[in-house]
Amino acid sequence: MLQDARSIRYYQRITDALVDHWNRGYRTDELRLFSQGYISALRHADALEPYLINRLEEEAMRFLLDPSNFYEPEPEFDRDYY
Repeated sequence: MLQDARSIRYYQRITDALVDHWNRGYRTDELRLFSQGYISALRHADALEPYLINRLEEEAMRFLLDPSNFYEPEPEFDRDYY
């Protein structure tokens, strides 16, 4: 679980970008490459402590592997309409 404010902010950015890319037509392999590049950029820029980047990477991969994050629920139809 992420508790550092900056790492939470980076987590939100990466997960929002992953969902946005999914909606644009990119799929799991491409999203994994994107997230790995994002994490590598954070490491290279020394944006966070290394242990926080490792936690962020684990959480981002957990988000990526959960299919419920990328499929929109089916719309509910109004059953009272005749």
